[in-house]
Amino acid sequence: VMAGSVLLLGSFLLFMLFFAGVGLASMRVKEDTTDDYLVAGRGMHPALAALSAVSTWNSGYMFIGFIGFIFINGYSAIWIAVVSTIGQLVAWIWLYKYIQKEGETRGIRSLSSLVSNTTGSPEAKVAAVLSVIFLSIYAAAQLTAGGIALETMLKWSPTIGILIGFVLVVAYCYAGGIRASIWTDAAQSCVMIVGSTILCYVAIKESGGFSGLHDQLNSIEPAMVSLFPSGLKFGATLWIAAFFLGGLGVAGQPQVVSRVMTLKDDKARKQAMVWFFVWQTPFIILMFLIGLACRVLLPELGTSGAETGLPKLAMEQLSPFLGGLILASIFAATMSTADSQVLACTAAITDDIRPQWSQDHKTTKKVTLAVAAFATVISLVGQQLPGFGDSVFSLVVLAVYGLGGIFVPLLLVRMAGYEPDSQHTIAMMMAAMTGVIIWTLLGFGEDVFPSVPGMGAAFATHFLLCAFRDSSADNPFGRYTVPASKPMGIGAAVVLLLAASVEASYLAFSPDPSESTDVAGTYSVSANFETIEFDNGGEYIADGDTFTLDLSTDSLTSIDNRNIVGAKIVMTYSEDESSAGLGCLAPGAANTEPDTITGMLMHSGFNNSASGQNQDGAPSTHETLVEWYDASLIGNVSGVSKDEINAGLNSNGAGLGDYSIEISVDVSTGAGAGCPHTDDGENVDYTIELLILDYTITEVTA
Repeated sequence: VMAGSVLLLGSFLLFMLFFAGVGLASMRVKEDTTDDYLVAGRGMHPALAALSAVSTWNSGYMFIGFIGFIFINGYSAIWIAVVSTIGQLVAWIWLYKYIQKEGETRGIRSLSSLVSNTTGSPEAKVAAVLSVIFLSIYAAAQLTAGGIALETMLKWSPTIGILIGFVLVVAYCYAGGIRASIWTDAAQSCVMIVGSTILCYVAIKESGGFSGLHDQLNSIEPAMVSLFPSGLKFGATLWIAAFFLGGLGVAGQPQVVSRVMTLKDDKARKQAMVWFFVWQTPFIILMFLIGLACRVLLPELGTSGAETGLPKLAMEQLSPFLGGLILASIFAATMSTADSQVLACTAAITDDIRPQWSQDHKTTKKVTLAVAAFATVISLVGQQLPGFGDSVFSLVVLAVYGLGGIFVPLLLVRMAGYEPDSQHTIAMMMAAMTGVIIWTLLGFGEDVFPSVPGMGAAFATHFLLCAFRDSSADNPFGRYTVPASKPMGIGAAVVLLLAASVEASYLAFSPDPSESTDVAGTYSVSANFETIEFDNGGEYIADGDTFTLDLSTDSLTSIDNRNIVGAKIVMTYSEDESSAGLGCLAPGAANTEPDTITGMLMHSGFNNSASGQNQDGAPSTHETLVEWYDASLIGNVSGVSKDEINAGLNSNGAGLGDYSIEISVDVSTGAGAGCPHTDDGENVDYTIELLILDYTITEVTA
């Protein structure tokens, strides 16, 4: 076990050194100019820019979020994979063509500069401030994710991972700016696709091949093999449309758009587009299959642990060396994405908020350092505030869809030749952000991603201003004429027919909501408890001393897939107090005083202590018990879902890891005239046991 941990660490460090070396090697070709620092002199090779765009767009989402989405939704997650890719294709063909051309013609280096024809205009400043705020928080979340990845696989403190991330981000940025980030992304993508292919092959084989995978998913929950989820509040059309707009929203992410701005010309953009989809498509397929395999091989993760599927599957199914490769790839991806976001913030500040800094290379680097430090502080503060990580994740979701809603409608409007003034532009941006925030706060994000209300609010604002505001041009379509009523009616009919077809398919093929695991109902939960001996022994413990024992579940075989929900120490002891002297003949003079034996058990954040006392005659015993399951969910329960029952009874691996046991003795002695008592301590026999819970859930029907 120790050798495996050392190999895992060694492999991780080896690949991290490789990735860092690739990034630092960019120093050999860099130029000390702000253009080279922020857009690599607009001479990046299309393949490198494309691989970097894949990594930056997909890093945390692909390896963590997408896996969790598939784990929960099963086959129906194919919609986000396919439809989002179509949205990205549209972005590459049209939006990126406009972005690359504008960037090259006007010398633009930030996405926020595209919302106006004038550098430093009010609307550009607003767009830049929104970008900086949300990208800083997004970068902080990347640092936190890297710290959590190290904690999961190497048991390091998340703080260490965050600080390592800060050092790497600053090193990448200072070494070669965006070029270092792109080179590292490309190297990480190449290594990750090899590791993912091996992991996918092993996982599918372990699941019984494709047919075995399908059969096991169907046995877990029939809804897992349906192409539609159940219980969508707003139907399937908006649910699917949100994925398309989410894919289109890739053109609204400053850290991804910066890759397009590094390309020399339109020919390079077309080459990069081919590379992007040739590289991303296998990634999506591999991650889709790995996500399904996680549901079969790691059912104990449940909904709450779904996003940890990939690293845990890698630890269980791959050798420590390949596990280190996967961990290093994930960590490197989050770090290079974080530095991309820091550089995007830098470009927004120096080009739009403070344009006078735009050609000052030293000041630009100072801004980079300040932004990286700001993101690191957010991440570190989050470690000290319970629940802060959840709110940061929510803000990341707001950032992704908020930025997409802010920029994509404006880019489309400007592409059409419509040039809104400052008030018109700012109104569209604020409407998009407000739509995303309100939709998320109302809790509708699970039924329809916030891309629909975000972009919908922006376009609605645009059309209303065109219709009712004197300072806004009347034609919302710019250089294109407003369609006549007949073609518009035909178009509307086609859209309605398509939507009706989708909704009919949804009604026909979506699973019954009652079969879903997230629907509240009445269930009978039967439980079977089993104990496994962890360790046992005996120890003489002197008065006032503490016996300490450290254990790890790594020493046990076939324990990783068991549902450990508790642990206990059973302590047995007698009284060995002695007395001597003639005075002991007096009634009661030889009576002993009970000693106090205390046992403490600690595991992760769970701990408890309990004390008992010995007595003359038969041995005494007591136990210290620690549990981490919800006993109220056993028996007949109502008003809860299967997911909630599983969350309360399935430990999701919480019982694995290190345990610390402490047993102490506090002696009390009797006394009498001429009858001295002696008691230096007690011999305590102990047994440490793990509590295993197996349970079945049966729905109770009327």
